[in-house]
Amino acid sequence: MNTPHVVVVMGVAGTGKTTIGPLLAARYGVPYAEGDDFHPPANIAKMSAGTPLDDEDRWPWLDAIGAWAHERAGLGGVVSSSALKRSYRDRLRAAAPGVVFVHLTGDRALIEDRMSHREGHFMPTALLDSQFATLQPLEPDEAGVAVEVSGSPEEITEQAVAALANLSGATS
Repeated sequence: MNTPHVVVVMGVAGTGKTTIGPLLAARYGVPYAEGDDFHPPANIAKMSAGTPLDDEDRWPWLDAIGAWAHERAGLGGVVSSSALKRSYRDRLRAAAPGVVFVHLTGDRALIEDRMSHREGHFMPTALLDSQFATLQPLEPDEAGVAVEVSGSPEEITEQAVAALANLSGATS
């Protein structure tokens, strides 16, 4: 199964973007790009210190992700990005109009528990409240689907594939 679209796996920290993104890419047979790799060192330092990023911090990061998505247009790909605000998603769509979003959603307690057990990630659990406060879920006019993250990674991936298949023209 292939998709000519670029899929942006989005959601607050700890929802499993870095786990589900590669599984989804493998399922479609397209490349995966880790959104965190597009952050400049200053952003990582800021988040590591427990300071939330502001919009000015995010624009160059979103532009880099958008450039990757643009290069993959018509070829397909999966990239992770929190894409918490509509304006962030609009910026990604401006660079790559065909992107489709998979919003990983879940209960705050579940996500906090997952974050507390992961190792080697710069995002502290303390920033989870700011992530939820910033989050603007997908709106009806945005190409994308919401997928609950309470299952196993394989179950979540299957739900995402099924939901994307139901989007008009999302898969081919």
